[in-house]
Amino acid sequence: MDSFLLNLVIQLVAGAVGGNAAGAILKQFNLGPLGNSIAGIIGGGLGGQLLNMILAGSGAAPAGAAGGGFDVGALLTQIVGGGVGGGVLMVIVGLIRQAMGQGGRT
Repeated sequence: MDSFLLNLVIQLVAGAVGGNAAGAILKQFNLGPLGNSIAGIIGGGLGGQLLNMILAGSGAAPAGAAGGGFDVGALLTQIVGGGVGGGVLMVIVGLIRQAMGQGGRT
């Protein structure tokens, strides 16, 4: 599997986990399991890619650039970027939903 696709899959899965974790912790923004997962997946992909661009722009080696070996740092970057991105987007969507007067799920 291409390293870009592998990184993207890791980011999407981590985003779904991050979105559901944020929904469990911040119940006032909870969108339900499906909503948390969808927002998390989208946020995970965006957050992971954004973190890759920031690291590449700072001169750090982009994830997957280490000559074919297993890079734990790159894996952690994908997981953290995806998880945080998923959680943040889930909270943003929850805030928008509350502002529109639909409230959170309990």
